[in-house]
Amino acid sequence: MQRIDTVSAQMVEQAAERLTGVVTRTPLEPNARLSSRVDARVWLKREDQQTVRSYKIRGAYNFIVQLDEATRSRGVVCASAGNHAQGVAYACRRLGANGRVYVPGTTPRQKRERIATLGGAHIEVIVVGETYEDAFAAAHDDAQRTGATLVPAFDDPRTVAGQGTVALEVVEQLGFVPDVLVVPVGGGGLLAGIATWVRERHPEIRVVGVEPAGAMCMAAALEAGEPVRIDAVDSFVDGAAVREAGGVTYPLVRDSGAELTSVPEGAVCTEMLAMYQADGVIAEPAGALASAALGTTVLVEPEQTVVCIVSGGNNDVSRYSEILERSLMHEGLKHYFLVSFPQEPGALRRFLDEILGPEDDVTRFEYVKRNNRELGPALIGIEIPRPGELPGLLKRLEASPLQVEQVEPGSPLFHFLL
Repeated sequence: MQRIDTVSAQMVEQAAERLTGVVTRTPLEPNARLSSRVDARVWLKREDQQTVRSYKIRGAYNFIVQLDEATRSRGVVCASAGNHAQGVAYACRRLGANGRVYVPGTTPRQKRERIATLGGAHIEVIVVGETYEDAFAAAHDDAQRTGATLVPAFDDPRTVAGQGTVALEVVEQLGFVPDVLVVPVGGGGLLAGIATWVRERHPEIRVVGVEPAGAMCMAAALEAGEPVRIDAVDSFVDGAAVREAGGVTYPLVRDSGAELTSVPEGAVCTEMLAMYQADGVIAEPAGALASAALGTTVLVEPEQTVVCIVSGGNNDVSRYSEILERSLMHEGLKHYFLVSFPQEPGALRRFLDEILGPEDDVTRFEYVKRNNRELGPALIGIEIPRPGELPGLLKRLEASPLQVEQVEPGSPLFHFLL
């Protein structure tokens, strides 16, 4: 097969034809909550309602369906945090190909089980390492050793063209051109595909990519002038926790005119909870990236038509306790302290009566150990009703005879709590 190193609007449109009858034409829904937040007409493109609950099926199928029969017979392999693997699994089963998918240990169990269910006898799931890069290295070694074809999660023109069909669908569903498209960004496949198609067909659309603050690999590439490996990645937004932007996606994003911004993981958690409670949408962390940025790092004009892409809904329900914790910390409503209590009757009662405000709540209390005969340290988590209550709480703690140390975000203990 002839090697293609770039993507065009025509390639995206050809991909859309191949995907007809294969992928779901996902809903495009108006969202009152977000519209009220920014005084604009905000729509959600619900790729969480896709065949495999994410947009990744678009790129995976568009890649595999173009392999000739001899190549496909040797099998395919891929690396994924979960969603791309599900797309590959579905495509393999539909096309009768066999494949192996490598996922990092951080991939939620729910995603791993879905991969196996979607692929059936055609797919083997292999867990390796802790990051996407670990999984990719294993998949690459497999392809070299066995002759199977590596199906890139984002860094191939065929994958990128498939992901770009989301934008084509948005315009067709609206019946007119939106003012703003807000797109989540991991390795850049979705943004590269969308921005490339928009640049050629509707350059008047403002395209904004949103990265998680703990995994800003595309921003690092744009700053360096080439893809670079970032030092550390927060794996919480697992669908977008990529250490290095793609060699194919980076120049496409660079040349597209798309904007790039980021949001902290805590803001993503707050948005996930709002989507669940107010909108009835179960989004995974990457699926909430675009709307989390709206009104904060992505500002729009009143009455504009804005489309945020909900990229996926493969979220493990067991993660909601962590999601709530991160959200409360981000909102300034949850704080942790190490408090050394005197070993005498009534010490805890005085803490509750004299230091806590009337609406404050102790949500965690762990007596650590008695380090001498006089003092016993405890880890205390306090939830306050409003961020503005924190200065009063800190003042009361400072005025007390207790030895108190606030657990600051970024400290090793703080990360242990999460």
